[in-house]
Amino acid sequence: MSYGRLPPDIEGMTSLKVDNLTYRTSPETLRRVFEKYGRVGDVYIPRDRYTKESRGFAFVRFHDKRDAEDAMDAMDGAILDGRELRVQMARYGRPPDSYYGGRRGGGTARRHSGHSRRSRR
Repeated sequence: MSYGRLPPDIEGMTSLKVDNLTYRTSPETLRRVFEKYGRVGDVYIPRDRYTKESRGFAFVRFHDKRDAEDAMDAMDGAILDGRELRVQMARYGRPPDSYYGGRRGGGTARRHSGHSRRSRR
């Protein structure tokens, strides 16, 4: 399974959003730290689409909501890799594809943007 893809079945899992990660924090490290509170189903660290570097936050999914709540209470404010973590329940729902500027949308925006700058001269 690739870290860039969602797991096949996340139905019924509870997600925590973990903010303020260093760029070197790995999914394995997060899994190890959060498994102390219960069974972790998935760890996902979004990456920049161009640089492939971490965007500084992650989602940790638990099979049991109570385990996620325990982890949130214990890990919010905890120090990991020299950073104070901020942990909260994740809000469900992903932004529409246009938010990420898919191939067509991204190219169109760049062409339009370039055209606007030329027309102002």
